[in-house]
Amino acid sequence: MKFSFKNDYSEGCHPNILQTLLQCNLEQQAGYGEDEYSLKAKELIKEKIKKADSEVYLVSGGTQANLIVISSILKPYQCAISASSGHVLNNETGAIEATGHKILSIETEDGKLRPSDIIPVLESHKNVPHQVMPKLVYISNSTELGTIYQAKELEELSDFCRQNRLYLFMDGARLGHGLTSEISDLTLERVAELTDIFYLGGTKNGALIGEAIVINTISLQEDFAFNIKQKGALLAKGRLLGIQFLELMKDDLYFDLAKHANQQAMKIKNAFRSKGVQFLADTYTNQIFPIVSNELIEVLSESFDFFVWKKVNEDFSAIRLITSWNTGDDAVNSFIEIINREL
Repeated sequence: MKFSFKNDYSEGCHPNILQTLLQCNLEQQAGYGEDEYSLKAKELIKEKIKKADSEVYLVSGGTQANLIVISSILKPYQCAISASSGHVLNNETGAIEATGHKILSIETEDGKLRPSDIIPVLESHKNVPHQVMPKLVYISNSTELGTIYQAKELEELSDFCRQNRLYLFMDGARLGHGLTSEISDLTLERVAELTDIFYLGGTKNGALIGEAIVINTISLQEDFAFNIKQKGALLAKGRLLGIQFLELMKDDLYFDLAKHANQQAMKIKNAFRSKGVQFLADTYTNQIFPIVSNELIEVLSESFDFFVWKKVNEDFSAIRLITSWNTGDDAVNSFIEIINREL
């Protein structure tokens, strides 16, 4: 059986979660997120970010989180800004546009947005009221290319957004991996201070399903729960989400799992680098993009699944390898053995 490096949601859930789900299975709990587990999980998240006035909402997935946030806080004539690699542009089947909100795309090499990238968009949308109004800046950390925002970068972007009355929304599907990267100087507390909204992704980091939306700007919290219900995201058996986030946030399991995934990816990255292999992006999270020959891709494909991400030329392509909280040493060492043998 092949081992998959295709994504970090091929795994089930961490045993702690499964055990707790089993232990409380026969309990009766209130529905719609009013169960004791969901309430405790939300309070624990607020303790972690040290923002008692933030509000936490649990939903089942990342696309759902992005759809609800963007469609709920934007007025009909307002739009979002995203890097061209952004998940909302490439992997959500036009979910945002289907709600009537345009996404303005910005080409970036590393998947990150900076004030200098956004200024031309604002300058080109001054024909009021004939153009859509840019209102929300969508970013991911880590990005879809595995890169991360450093504290100074996020501070500059946050200041810019506030000066220009733009909401800053961070997709945190892989936030654990971004924050535990060996080169990261950001903290969860700082993310909460600098963004209007972000979410903690559980699906790609040890949970069966689940993302925790955190709204830090008080004015955006009003009536948000109505939007969750209207979009079909309010689970009747909300404890399914609450239990998972309670287990993930206890004792910082969430960050330990993400750190492990990053470390496994770095082992593979260093093996490629020692052989002189170049990368599409210089990443320090659980996503790496080595540029390898078609021949090596064919050999690796015999034992492993992964995405051929981008064709570089006739003979070489960038592949995407993603490790997870459950990626063991056996799989990583076997992959490295092939690299050492073939290169």
